[in-house]
Amino acid sequence: MLFSRLLPAALLTALLPVAAAAQTTLSIGLGPQSAPGYFGASENETSLTGAFSIQELNFGPFSFGGSEGDTAQGFGFAGSVRFIGERNGTDYSELVGTAQIDAALELGGGLTYTADNFYIFALVRSGVTGHNSLVGELGGDAIFRPSAPVELRVGPRFFFGDDEYAQQYFGVTAAEAGNGNTLTEYTTTGGMLSRGIEASASYAFSADWGLTGTVRYDEFTNDAADSPIVLQGSDNATTASLLVTRRFSF
Repeated sequence: MLFSRLLPAALLTALLPVAAAAQTTLSIGLGPQSAPGYFGASENETSLTGAFSIQELNFGPFSFGGSEGDTAQGFGFAGSVRFIGERNGTDYSELVGTAQIDAALELGGGLTYTADNFYIFALVRSGVTGHNSLVGELGGDAIFRPSAPVELRVGPRFFFGDDEYAQQYFGVTAAEAGNGNTLTEYTTTGGMLSRGIEASASYAFSADWGLTGTVRYDEFTNDAADSPIVLQGSDNATTASLLVTRRFSF
């Protein structure tokens, strides 16, 4: 899709003039993650994961996020990156005979709103490698701060994908069906593909360094839930990560 390919460039072009004149504060995290080996897998695998967000942006008379040294408040921008590992039928006996799906990198971003005790976000990403689809996420958190360095969050998550994305990860072609496996042919459509809940606990060692542990539970929905790949594996997924975070201001 031409639109999905142009979206990251359009977003970047729109934000570059703003960023050049802005005071920016962002947070980057890196650490291990336990997640299903593929969408619908019944077992988890361990890998490296990361995260980043723009917490403060000021330009001219406009301000997004909190002032320096304060917790970010109000509207803000969030960059969004997701990596999906390769899926190869030779690695999973239940998927033998299915076509290989290359590793994918999704880039995008969206809007956030933060208050003292809640946070909401809407994100859109486009595949730049592995697929050319559009995906989106909506969610929100209730925020609790039992002590100065500790922050707890919990809230719902909703994931959406277009037709091409749904078919790539949950569909089964005629050539793949029964090709040494028990899968049946299946054509999917996009929409909301999963819903779930995420909980996290963060500890700030200093103004710039922290540690965040996150657990997320998702259930597949609609065409994804009825996929033969999901039906022979698991209709839910639990992901856990532990990230060391670093805050930068410039």
